[in-house]
Amino acid sequence: MQRRRLFFQLGFFALFLLAPALDLLRFDLNQTQLWFLGQRWSLGIDAFKAGEITANEAAVRIFLRAFLPAIVVIVAFLGVAWRYGRLYCGWLCPHFTLVETLNIALHRACGKLSVWDQHRTRRAGVKPSARWWPVFFALCLGFGFIWAITLLSYLLPPATLWGNLFAGTLTPNQARFLAIGTAVFTAEFAFARHLFCRFGCAVGLFQSLVWMANPKGMVVAFDRDHARDCRTCTTATYPQGSACDNGCPMRLHPRNIKRMMFSCVQCGQCLDSCEETRSAEAREPLLEWKLGADAVRETLRQRKSELAQQKEST
Repeated sequence: MQRRRLFFQLGFFALFLLAPALDLLRFDLNQTQLWFLGQRWSLGIDAFKAGEITANEAAVRIFLRAFLPAIVVIVAFLGVAWRYGRLYCGWLCPHFTLVETLNIALHRACGKLSVWDQHRTRRAGVKPSARWWPVFFALCLGFGFIWAITLLSYLLPPATLWGNLFAGTLTPNQARFLAIGTAVFTAEFAFARHLFCRFGCAVGLFQSLVWMANPKGMVVAFDRDHARDCRTCTTATYPQGSACDNGCPMRLHPRNIKRMMFSCVQCGQCLDSCEETRSAEAREPLLEWKLGADAVRETLRQRKSELAQQKEST
């Protein structure tokens, strides 16, 4: 599953970088023109100004070419989130692809997946080394620059922008945007990439809100009847135990109740870690995805378990 997910991530990341150059999607500020799938996307305003169409015809064109496509895309996107949660984040989002890449580099530098982690995450075959710190910060800087210039290429002709960059003839506004954007994105990648995904990204936030409102949405279900088996949970990758917790790139605890998994990106790494452990013991994994009525039953079990714990504590 992780190889398949990586294929989707790399493909969408390449699309994100190449879309402006191929005129698949960009808005040219110089021409105040939207390009979509290699074609100029017009709302009909110029035709109305030239007197070629009436005001009613212009209104219809604006609705059909602007509002209706936006509504369809938003409804379809949130429809997927309603059923599957933050699937876009875990399987397509270019930012999250970089987050996971930086996690690997930082772990090789200090044994942590975030500079704010209190404890190291042990992984078999990985011994933290200080020589990875320059690699980590170089990646943060490189990704920050790529992010800044790619976003700018969605607003300016990519050929002109890259030509000015290589020729050293960037305009003051272009140079200012790239310098500030690179600095901001570099700092975000180095210190706040997980925090941004969890709390700062509007796309992720709305997916989570929609998913939380659907009791039938896909969840990671935990077989609590065999919870004691988690005490000895170790894998070749995570020999210290708690393989599902340590495998989560969002620093979540997958065995938690749904409302504590608000920012889960459905990457499935916790499921893979659990399956690896249980397969070695010839047992069924304790974590699995549940959808529909099964997800509702899992949510009810979680609530009962939470209420029972509250009663015991009081």
